[in-house]
Amino acid sequence: MIINFTIDRFEADKAVLITDDGAAVVWPKDKLPDGAHEGSALSFDITEKQEREKRDKQTAKDILNEIIN
Repeated sequence: MIINFTIDRFEADKAVLITDDGAAVVWPKDKLPDGAHEGSALSFDITEKQEREKRDKQTAKDILNEIIN
């Protein structure tokens, strides 16, 4: 899923990003691309990390098995 943002403003070390539908997100300023400024258009590609999810499920199973046994 691609989410489009515009940098609305900077507040100290944070940036306020606004989505196309008006939702606001506060983002660390140092995690923005070099040269980003108020009005810059950004796109975030959000995907599910299947490997992490698989690992987390296995960890949960291991813990449950350890408790049961």
